[in-house]
Amino acid sequence: MNKRDYYEILGISKNASDDEIKKAYRKAAVKYHPDKDGGDETKFKEAGEAYEVLRDSQKRQRYDQFGHAGVGGNSGGGASAGNPFGGGFGGFNGQNINFDFGDGGLGDIFGQFFGGGSGRNQSPQRGRDAEVSLQLSFEEAVFGTEEKITLEMNDDCWFCGGTTVEPGHDMKTCPTCKGAGQVNRAMNTIFGPIQQTVTCETCGGSGKVPEKVCSVCHGKGVERRKRTINLKIPAGIDDGATIRLKEHGEAIGRNRGQKGDLFVHIHVKAHKKFTREGDIILSEQHVGMIDATLGTEIDIDTVDGKVRMKIPAGTQSGTDFKLSNHGVPHIKSDRRGPHIVSIVVDTPTKLSRKQRELLEEFEANKKHTIF
Repeated sequence: MNKRDYYEILGISKNASDDEIKKAYRKAAVKYHPDKDGGDETKFKEAGEAYEVLRDSQKRQRYDQFGHAGVGGNSGGGASAGNPFGGGFGGFNGQNINFDFGDGGLGDIFGQFFGGGSGRNQSPQRGRDAEVSLQLSFEEAVFGTEEKITLEMNDDCWFCGGTTVEPGHDMKTCPTCKGAGQVNRAMNTIFGPIQQTVTCETCGGSGKVPEKVCSVCHGKGVERRKRTINLKIPAGIDDGATIRLKEHGEAIGRNRGQKGDLFVHIHVKAHKKFTREGDIILSEQHVGMIDATLGTEIDIDTVDGKVRMKIPAGTQSGTDFKLSNHGVPHIKSDRRGPHIVSIVVDTPTKLSRKQRELLEEFEANKKHTIF
């Protein structure tokens, strides 16, 4: 779906002042705030995204020049970024992505998580969640990579596979609860004796116990050991993202419940030359005053290597040039954002006498030139 023009969203002209932009956003935010009757969360977030771009002079300049492609296509700031109300309803700043890598167990990113599974009339059990941080280079985050993560945690017993049963033997009906998984317990209270149904302590609610307990884990179903996980990092992942690997956390034994989840927190190292805004890569390129005046061609460093770029005659400092498809891949598609190069024209600080004379002559005759 094509995005609406940011100026149109806020109902302002392209020449609007910063104060006019802020007032227009305040008006739209009040009108569409989702907490009020008649509010519209979609339009509220849309206004917040427009305000985030237009309030920033550099982003606004790139938007005016390149449209939505100049500000990452989806700034994702929502109403939380730069909110002139100082609080209130907030958007979600980050990658809200769902993807699956099959047997790797890679599930929702940034999803809320709860204990899963079902028990016999009891609350479901699951192992503890585990967390680990992973640092990537700028290029690894852009193009994706594969990492091995080694953790020491409770895992299923290698001998019984977490069943707690000695191999060659089976489970049998629990003699305490007769397979019900629950027992009735009498309690004396000030109101008299009360019957209470509780989980059977012998079988833990499963209704089954081993014919013979595992001789390695002694019926625990788990053991402490190192585990190595192969993790595929998708191209385009950003700093601060979290990857959730379902059932790759602590084990509690198969008969008691499922494993917890493993959360991998991504940190991306800063690059010496590049910065990133969504799917855009930004960099500066210094050129000499003469080259900027007369025009030239220069090699630009990108994540894909050197790219030849033309500098037109008369280029001013602060001019932006867009290199399409040299930015960050969209994590949900095969498309890539642009690389935007901001030109910095270097003014010489030391001149020879001859150079100074030539510049003074140029200044004296500039009325007769195209400048």
